[in-house]
Amino acid sequence: MTLELKKNYKEEVVPAVKEELDIKNPMLVPNLEKIVVSVGAGEASRDSKLMQNIQDTISLITGQHAIVTKAKKSEAGFKIREGMPVGVKVTLRGDRMWNFLQKLIYIALPRVKDFRGLPKSGFDGRGNYNFGLDEQLMFPEVDYDNIIKTHGMNITIVTTTENDKEAYVLLEKLGFPFAKGGK
Repeated sequence: MTLELKKNYKEEVVPAVKEELDIKNPMLVPNLEKIVVSVGAGEASRDSKLMQNIQDTISLITGQHAIVTKAKKSEAGFKIREGMPVGVKVTLRGDRMWNFLQKLIYIALPRVKDFRGLPKSGFDGRGNYNFGLDEQLMFPEVDYDNIIKTHGMNITIVTTTENDKEAYVLLEKLGFPFAKGGK
């Protein structure tokens, strides 16, 4: 996959964001810093085969090896001991980040059943955007026959700005399908 989204960012998005936000210095235009894709394991933390399947699926989707996150301390209420696997995550930067974002916007999100757009309420107050997907089957790399159990994932997009409005303008210009009206 070529880096058309990255090229589009440099040639079209930067000037458009600069004009809309009235930014004089081109170095102050918001940019994407990283994308974190994570999955909470839930009951999979007790099943090593299922945990490995989740790790392989996320690695396949992102194109980068996923790491298993472990519990930092024991929590009796959740039946978790220190060191037990509790999730899987991948941090994408550079070209892999742009490839994943392009695949997410133009291939995966249009394949979501009854998709009405991403919620605008996913901004955290510091210019970062979070949203969740209910299942991994919308990505073309995922083979349904190799899935033990469907799982969702959380995607966090970290930008260089500290302002939600600037981050929203950046993501909108990049082609994020935000929900119309409302929150």
